Amino acid sequence: LGSLTVALAETGAEVIAVERDRRLLPALLPLVEPLGVRVVQGDALSLDWPAVLGTDGGWVMVANLPYNVAVPLVMDLLQKVEGISRMLVMVQREVAARLAARAGEEAYGAVSVKIAYRARATVVGRVPSTVFVPKPRVESALVAIERLDEPAVSADEQLLFTLVKAGFAHRRKMLRRALAGLVSEEVLVAAGVSPEARAEELDIEAWGRVAVCATHSERSPS
Repeated sequence: LGSLTVALAETGAEVIAVERDRRLLPALLPLVEPLGVRVVQGDALSLDWPAVLGTDGGWVMVANLPYNVAVPLVMDLLQKVEGISRMLVMVQREVAARLAARAGEEAYGAVSVKIAYRARATVVGRVPSTVFVPKPRVESALVAIERLDEPAVSADEQLLFTLVKAGFAHRRKMLRRALAGLVSEEVLVAAGVSPEARAEELDIEAWGRVAVCATHSERSPS
């Protein structure tokens, strides 16, 4: 209990620990408070992060995240909490692959594109199940996530993510079919994207071009 928090505090860094289970506080507080750690009891998914972190930026989140929490938490923090500039998270290996995947890779999907819009994510280590007691049934990996100073592409965010969601809803469909009703084949061609391409082939820059061309097409007189 608290081993990661203690290790971080012993580096001399300012540490804020978030603990969801209030039943653990009586055991956790005596371990970490003498080291200067501030403990906040709450759910990271619903926490008022600006109130916790204050106005200072440059925070780094270091965490071991459960499977069902990892993606929504990382996405939420990247979107809403600019004070967190970097993350180092341990997640299930399959989740790590989704967070850091590049276009054309098997794990590449809508989550990968949305992460790439705001950050650079890299798998920096693998953690075998044998190091845990009790031994879990899954393998884990470490993912380093560094927030970009600005979004990777200058496109309407809502439209961009709508296109990405539609494209990956039927990832094996050609884009001219997957995006039918949202953009025309002419828009895809104008963006330098083949209408026969599939969602998994487009990196964040290509998705951005499609969104920009779609916006221009909507504004153009008929």
